[in-house]
Amino acid sequence: MQVQTRNDEISNSPLFNGLSAGQVQQLAEICLDQSYEKGREIFSEGQTATGFYLVTAGKIKVYKLSLDGKEQILHIFGRGEIAGEVPVFAGGSYPASAQAIEAARALFFPRASFLELVNREPTIAVSLLAILSQRLRRFTHMIEDLSLREVPGRLAAHLIYLGGLSRSGQTLELEITKAQLASLLGTIPETLSRILARMAQQEIISVDGRKIRVLDREALEALAAGGKGLV
Repeated sequence: MQVQTRNDEISNSPLFNGLSAGQVQQLAEICLDQSYEKGREIFSEGQTATGFYLVTAGKIKVYKLSLDGKEQILHIFGRGEIAGEVPVFAGGSYPASAQAIEAARALFFPRASFLELVNREPTIAVSLLAILSQRLRRFTHMIEDLSLREVPGRLAAHLIYLGGLSRSGQTLELEITKAQLASLLGTIPETLSRILARMAQQEIISVDGRKIRVLDREALEALAAGGKGLV
């Protein structure tokens, strides 16, 4: 298997895809390669934001904790995705925390060095703004889900989003634990398990460990849209 160079990891990211070889090289020269064991904190909410991270292996979760310690996962990022980019231009602190949910690697881009490079290469800023726009849309959908949809609808919408499912009979495999999925959907594992069981009983899906097979696409869509509830 061919080993990717740092330049390859940067240029293959949606954030930096399309940049010239020279621009990628400049980015490679300012970033730091970092490794994280499963469970290790990468940054904490309120901590001064010194830069952002491009995940090159493994997965990290970005989350917030309520005053009573309840966790709400905001995003789970894998290879090629970025985290901690929000304060890059505005400065200040990280608005949430990040933790490796499996052994992970990331390229860390120091804020000062990155802004200096952006001043010389504005094309890079345009790419970052596009990613931020996509992130804003995802947050908008998350707020809509948490405020307007019941948990079964959130789960159905998430399954459709995850797999890009277009027909019944397709199977997807969850890349996170059910506890993490519950946190992402704003519920608890016990509730998620009950909903999965009910969806399976009504033959909307079948569940085998982390593998979920869609049996009735129309019913899943109706559930996601709020037009149909679980019996």
